[in-house]
Amino acid sequence: MNRVALSLAGAGAAACLGLGFLSLAPNRLLSGRAVALWDAAGPAPTAAIVVLLALLAASAFAAPSRVQVGLATALLLAAFAAAGAGARDLAGGASGLARVALGAGFWVLAGAAALAVVDGVQRAGGGLGAPLAAAAAVVAGLAAMAAAGWFDALSLMREYHTREAAFAAALGRHIVLVAGSVGPALLIGVPLGLAAARRPRLGGTIFPALNLLQTIPSLALFGLLIAPLTALGLGGIGLAPALIALTLYALLPVARSTAAGIAAIDPAVTDAARGMGMTARQILWRVEVPLAVPVLIAGLRIVTVQAIGLAVVAALIGAGGLGSFVFEGLGQNAADLVLLGALPAIGLALAADLALQGVAELAR
Repeated sequence: MNRVALSLAGAGAAACLGLGFLSLAPNRLLSGRAVALWDAAGPAPTAAIVVLLALLAASAFAAPSRVQVGLATALLLAAFAAAGAGARDLAGGASGLARVALGAGFWVLAGAAALAVVDGVQRAGGGLGAPLAAAAAVVAGLAAMAAAGWFDALSLMREYHTREAAFAAALGRHIVLVAGSVGPALLIGVPLGLAAARRPRLGGTIFPALNLLQTIPSLALFGLLIAPLTALGLGGIGLAPALIALTLYALLPVARSTAAGIAAIDPAVTDAARGMGMTARQILWRVEVPLAVPVLIAGLRIVTVQAIGLAVVAALIGAGGLGSFVFEGLGQNAADLVLLGALPAIGLALAADLALQGVAELAR
């Protein structure tokens, strides 16, 4: 019996019964009242969700993991479809200033469905086929519903439509922050990791220094960079300090994964290469680096996801990015504006992690 799937199905059912699925507020600043799933979406979507929850619970006893993935994916899409339909009905009977937000019941149900997808994918195994199929189904379904205007009544989408141009610019800046920090971190961190693997005494100096950088809070590091960068004429706020700070934070995972990948190589392999007459440079690039690539990519996954999250905080020093919506929403007490910045950042992190996981599979 799959206790995880059974527990997640139970959590989803409890959320539908005991928590508000949507929230209806008189405007974007005031708190709204909770609206239950059956009151918001009506009988048909509610019945579909109940049936899918029952099937997901039943799949925990006998069905293959791929069946669980399919049911959980369908449940996730059904939750979004019910939210869109419920928001449209609620907004149609309210004033123009009213806002319909996603409630706690929706988030618990959607979270349980997403975790059930992940659990099913892990149990199914078989490489990237199952996760890619599930991700493609979710993305295609959500894109189709969004293109049809299914979510337009949700306050989150209303925030997006009023800031569409700014959102595109913020998303582009966020990607620039991540790419502009991960790239230099690879150029600096890989040689540091190689040096630490070659000379353990040098590694005893490199890694404590990089560990110390990790202990500095992000806001404190941004603040520490203001004075030296201002003295150099680069400006203490904006893009430059954000890129430098994000690069410094990314050095430790890159260097650690590089050193670990080199250290994990069987000495007999390098001895055989040396016996074939290879030089130290040839052994490095033709033997050690290819064998260490899977471990290095695993470190790169950590670095990229970390950089996407930390880039949100960089908005506090004028670097822009998706964090600008998060902090603007916090200042205005507008939860949907916070989500406008947070949800795309989460999506970027998941997409980057899945893409690098695919690269790692190909490198093996």
